[in-house]
Amino acid sequence: MFVDKAQIKIKAGNGGNGAVSFHREKYIASGGPDGGDGGKGGDIIFQAEPGISTLADFRYKRRYYAENGQNGKGSMKNGRKGSDMIVHVPEGTVIRDADSGAVLADMSANERFVAAKGGKGGWGNAHFATPTRQAPRFAKDGMPGEEWEFILELRLLADVGLIGFPNVGKSTLISVVSEAKPIIANYHFTTIIPVLGVVKLGPESSFVMADIPGLIEGAAEGAGLGHSFLRHVERCRMLIHIVDVAGSEGRNPIEDYEQINKELIIFNEDLAKCPQIVAGSKIDLATEVQREYFKAYITNRGIPYFEICPPVAEGTQELVNAAAAMLAKLPPIKRFEPEKVPMESLAKKKSNGFKVTKTDGVYYVDADWLVKIINKSDLDDYESLQYFQRVLSSSGILDELKNQGIQEGDTVNIYGFEFEYVP
Repeated sequence: MFVDKAQIKIKAGNGGNGAVSFHREKYIASGGPDGGDGGKGGDIIFQAEPGISTLADFRYKRRYYAENGQNGKGSMKNGRKGSDMIVHVPEGTVIRDADSGAVLADMSANERFVAAKGGKGGWGNAHFATPTRQAPRFAKDGMPGEEWEFILELRLLADVGLIGFPNVGKSTLISVVSEAKPIIANYHFTTIIPVLGVVKLGPESSFVMADIPGLIEGAAEGAGLGHSFLRHVERCRMLIHIVDVAGSEGRNPIEDYEQINKELIIFNEDLAKCPQIVAGSKIDLATEVQREYFKAYITNRGIPYFEICPPVAEGTQELVNAAAAMLAKLPPIKRFEPEKVPMESLAKKKSNGFKVTKTDGVYYVDADWLVKIINKSDLDDYESLQYFQRVLSSSGILDELKNQGIQEGDTVNIYGFEFEYVP
């Protein structure tokens, strides 16, 4: 089953809690605190794998959890770190934040992306011993792991995309010039999933071609299969536009050509600017007048044009050679740059609550939803800091600090980030 879009939830492991413990040994009256620290929670890491070609697995498993860190123990024994969870996705998967739509990562190479960071382990009571407080009877809980909801989109990594109306010969062409084996039949939408094929030109020369399911009028608005698969031509470095010059299905070749280009513009204007080669197909069914008329229409616009008859491989090698020559002058396959998640989206779940406790003169704020904000915010940036303060105010945290008697200059600690309170 080919699936190219999925929505999942992930949760990194929580950090283990620090331990409250005191050294006990024969003949030692007061051994002091020896509570160990909690272990760090496991991360969730996305790994691009060349051998995977679909997001089908994510239709059946939609939640992913990394292991929590273990709690600390006495005798200064720290808890074990939680195991990371590796999530394998196809190359070309774009990971977006479900709330804002921001691109977080483009898995276009065999690389890793730490999607959710595990929480830090809490300190054991041994950390809190001072000359004036020699027997602290408290420790810190571990930090919660990050929690995200993602949209995964598979966008094929292909150098050349084949576009055109259904049943114009795209599948036959890719089967002739590559090792791809698409289903070929004389009816519309024989191809219902994109098909990739490697076109080899020599020992160290090749490129990837994608047969995109046929487009029809209204594809950009969802008609036919085109809406589902137009995203797969967005990465293509160039397009081969195949047109039935014989009008064998009662359509006008020029109107076909213009209609497909119109769909590209509606879907993505940048895609419509992608370099094209036009291939006139089904020339064995066309009259000489039809062939010459369409050829003149395309060449007068300065667009490279080739006539092909894929079933007998006529003109296909010339077309492939021209595509390779054009690719040599074009930039590499497009990658989507990571975007910054809006702070408003990160603070969306602030209604989930919080807890403020005062320990040894420090006000500790616990709120799971603040973890992502702290990890994604640049608190050295003035605007980012201002928004962070507005979040504290609108969530009620500042009011609770005032209710507990906080004074100017007192220290506030939010998951390791400390600052002095200023009214």
